[in-house]
Amino acid sequence: MSRTRVPSQCVVAPYIFEKLSQSKDPTVRSRALQSLELSARIRGQRDILGGITLPLGFLGPKASTNALSRTIYTSGNGTQLPGTKVRGEGGNPAGDAATDEAYDGLGATYKLYKDAFGRNSLDDNGLPLIASVHYGQQYDNAEWNGQQMLFGDGDGTYFNRFTIAIDVIGHELTHGVTQYTSGLSYHDQPGALNESFSDVFGSMVKQYSLNEKADAADWLIGQGLLTDQVQSGDPAHGPALRSMLKPGTAFNDPVFGKDPQPDNMSGYVTGQGDNGGVHTNSGIPNRAFALAAVNSGGYSWEGAGQIWYKTLLRLQPEAQFQDAADLTFQVAGEEPFGSDYQKAVQDAWAQVGIRVGSAATRRAGTKVGGLDGNLATRIDRIEEQLKKLTEIVTKKARK
Repeated sequence: MSRTRVPSQCVVAPYIFEKLSQSKDPTVRSRALQSLELSARIRGQRDILGGITLPLGFLGPKASTNALSRTIYTSGNGTQLPGTKVRGEGGNPAGDAATDEAYDGLGATYKLYKDAFGRNSLDDNGLPLIASVHYGQQYDNAEWNGQQMLFGDGDGTYFNRFTIAIDVIGHELTHGVTQYTSGLSYHDQPGALNESFSDVFGSMVKQYSLNEKADAADWLIGQGLLTDQVQSGDPAHGPALRSMLKPGTAFNDPVFGKDPQPDNMSGYVTGQGDNGGVHTNSGIPNRAFALAAVNSGGYSWEGAGQIWYKTLLRLQPEAQFQDAADLTFQVAGEEPFGSDYQKAVQDAWAQVGIRVGSAATRRAGTKVGGLDGNLATRIDRIEEQLKKLTEIVTKKARK
């Protein structure tokens, strides 16, 4: 059955706002409901913008083939986009933290994709990177709206400004990369993969900017974004939005609640909320990537990151976790990778409850590499019949 849902590609999961909306503090409740309402409005804008070709230059100058092009605007705590231009490519720092952090974060994301993956901006064709800061009043989110980035200032109580975390910027811009590549649908498992790929590349943006190896990375998404009013779920680190290596430990707070992300398929969450749990169940593929990167050694963008990038380019819009796992295993067996990488990928998926490396991993009724699961099952049966036929022919030849 086909399903159409309008995506809500925000870095802060709806379950956090739903929890905050139950606060006894009327101010906290009001801000949470305001953020949910504004995010819904942006969803509607994105649905419209996605079908419109804007005039050349509407969102800034056209980038040359291999040039980085950034333009930062301010919405002045309103909601008009893009707003007033405050800094362009090559311009001097504006002296405003949000403006300059957005400028640097866009540049860091472009640099990772260009240097590590040979990708020229989000569309691989020099798409200008546009961002609007000071969006809304104390807006608690950052979003890619299908055309540009927008950043709220945070409420100052639980959230800092949303430009403060470079991985958050990389996360949201990667939704743009997914938009131009696999086009993963934003519901259930394909939606959780969509969110996971954004966390994967957002984390690599941070690691690349720090020249940090995988085993030294914190694997936290949005650390520094939450204020010290929020309690962490792990005494080893401060609060964050998500933990890729240890899903479910990013926060554990009386107001925020406990981080609900599962770290294994045994904890997979079903239901209609959050487009079928896209921000929740993304913890499963997140952990698989973090484990694969750490176990492969070295820099994440040189090993596991390359495998995940090639996988993103090949996945179909309705891909399931099993499809992503199978495809990463397949890619890991190709040049220039090999058996060591395949083993690391296989072990990583096994630790989150997903088997790869055999036809038994395919399930009827799911998409497999873009094929209907029933077709994949028939292919498996044909393979088994061919195997048996080969054995019969071999035995007869020996007589």
